Amino acid sequence: MAVQTVASTTDTANSVDLGPAAALSCRECGHRVPLGPVFACEECFGPLEIAYDFSGHDTEELRKRIEAGPANIWRYAPLLPVPADVATKPNLNPGWTKLVQADNLARELGVTGGLYVKDDSGNPTHSFKDRVVAQALEAARAFGFTTLSCSSTGNLAGAVGAAAARAGLRSCVFIPHDLEQGKIVMAAVYGGELVGIEGNYDDVNRFCSELIGDPAGEGWGFVNVNLRPYYAEGSKTLAYEICEQLGWRLPDQLVVPIASGSQLTKIDKGLQELIRLGLVEDRPYKIFGAQAEGCSPVSTAFKAGHDVVRPQKPDTIAKSLAIGNPADGPYVLDIARRTGGAVEDVTDAQVVDAIKLLARTEGIFAETAGGVTVGVTKKLIEDGVLDPSLTTVVLNTGDGLKTLDAVAGTGLTATIRPSLESFREAGLV
Repeated sequence: MAVQTVASTTDTANSVDLGPAAALSCRECGHRVPLGPVFACEECFGPLEIAYDFSGHDTEELRKRIEAGPANIWRYAPLLPVPADVATKPNLNPGWTKLVQADNLARELGVTGGLYVKDDSGNPTHSFKDRVVAQALEAARAFGFTTLSCSSTGNLAGAVGAAAARAGLRSCVFIPHDLEQGKIVMAAVYGGELVGIEGNYDDVNRFCSELIGDPAGEGWGFVNVNLRPYYAEGSKTLAYEICEQLGWRLPDQLVVPIASGSQLTKIDKGLQELIRLGLVEDRPYKIFGAQAEGCSPVSTAFKAGHDVVRPQKPDTIAKSLAIGNPADGPYVLDIARRTGGAVEDVTDAQVVDAIKLLARTEGIFAETAGGVTVGVTKKLIEDGVLDPSLTTVVLNTGDGLKTLDAVAGTGLTATIRPSLESFREAGLV
């Protein structure tokens, strides 16, 4: 994979204002480099992530500042790689989505300790991807990129198109050619360029990595490649919001869908940061990963006790999770084992059943990824792996209107003539 170096000088990279972000640090060897559009370590080719300087903070003052902030992810600007004036710039301002106390679903599943659904379908383009793209957009501005791009399984394409339109930037995004039609339309409607690649997501991602190293990609910010260290930090805001919405308290258990695995690893990073900053009490929590059986490389590795994730060819209706070679897979395994959690998978039929269950009990219409998390939660409870007496948060990362094909068989209860007699004949009273 080609590694794009910082387009500007080191002095320029060091002068970039990204708030408390201090450097890029390799997750494998710890080597540090200045902030810039770099995603792989020059020493060992390990992934880079943001390292922060949180020194000198006052816990109570920080808490008050957050609580007085806007009702979006920028309330957490002091903890993110963004400038202090980020809320004044053209941005979609995602976040602060509902944490739904799911008592009806809890009764259905036998959960007594409190069950919550973090419903990210309320974001501007109706998925959690708006969070990560908002972060990447600020980095793109800082590094002078003029085109915003990505490789995507659907939701990210729409989020990039919308964010670029709002910011006045060009967008050009790449997707597998056979995505759900709803996601294609939603990505295309924002007026950017949408390119279908013959192949699956892993083929798309490889192409984008090649384009970054080519002169044709000059001036392009690929949110999930050369801007990935910044982009990934957007997922931390889910952890921040969940804890704040629980009254600055850690949940006992979280169930998180796995595509690349980045969302899960960054949620854990966010929880650890809140603990270190003194914003929540340090106590044990468990993180569970959820995959569809038709694309379950991390679940397969977890069950086999492996540390290495072997790639799979995706074959599932949960296309937003259909990444056969997840970049953060090994780190997901580490977190699941460290926290006492697990990684599980469910069949496509169970995904559909779970979508309907969540809709029927809580009025939340989840896309297939949400069906995966609810389905895995149900399975973990039935198998005695997830403790129903503990506070549990399940993530729904997108809107069911994007994946209507998954529940296409759902329809009319009955067709009647416009008369009370016909109504009674249908057995509806």
